[in-house]
Amino acid sequence: MRIRLVCVGRLKDGPERALVDDYLARARRTGSSLGWREITEIEVASGGGMEREADRLLEKLGDSIVIRLDETGRASTSELLAADLARWRDDGREVAFVIGGADGTADTIAKRADRTLNFGTLTWPHMLVRVMLAEQIYRALSIEAGAPYHRE
Repeated sequence: MRIRLVCVGRLKDGPERALVDDYLARARRTGSSLGWREITEIEVASGGGMEREADRLLEKLGDSIVIRLDETGRASTSELLAADLARWRDDGREVAFVIGGADGTADTIAKRADRTLNFGTLTWPHMLVRVMLAEQIYRALSIEAGAPYHRE
């Protein structure tokens, strides 16, 4: 199984990039049969708009299960995310988590999404959403691999 992050915009070098890279490295060491494989960053020229972003995102999603990050989504738990990822692995599916641009995602992405997930209704900078998502995927892979989970 392949887990991907498909994001609008490029995360520059700095503390956020270092944290994402750290969680990626940790995820690869969990021993989970689920696998984090890549981050795809979509760049759209200034003035391209959400529809152009959506076109570029759709090109990268293929037949993946699409989990869109948006404040209108539903909350989850780390345990439920781990169970969902394991189920999708067993179904032989790839999962793509989508983080839109500054204005979110176009309706075409919302319609394409199999699920919309939120990290609360607060507004988060996109660079921090990547960090939080990377950490949650690492946590889910750890749970799935049987590592002790301190919340149980």
